[in-house]
Amino acid sequence: MDRINKLQQYLTASPSDSFLRHALALEYIKIGNDSEARNLFESILTDDEKYVGSYYHLAKLLERNGETELAIKWYEKGMAAAKEAGDQHSYNELQAAYEDLIY
Repeated sequence: MDRINKLQQYLTASPSDSFLRHALALEYIKIGNDSEARNLFESILTDDEKYVGSYYHLAKLLERNGETELAIKWYEKGMAAAKEAGDQHSYNELQAAYEDLIY
């Protein structure tokens, strides 16, 4: 919980910081709070569609929770964002997870 508290404190000073929100969402996943993590990932991607790292984690979370169709859509959006950003590594990671899910 210390990491969560620290990240929340940092976010008080910089509430729109995508990196801090992403880190907090990952901490929520670690403690099994998928609801808070999902809210954060969705908020990040609503505010900053170019924050490529959150697409994978949101889609994985949805996949884990049985929301396959929604996970597929987020993988697809993530691949498009990664391609636009020229981020081949993230694109490949998203594509591999996407293909594992649909095949």
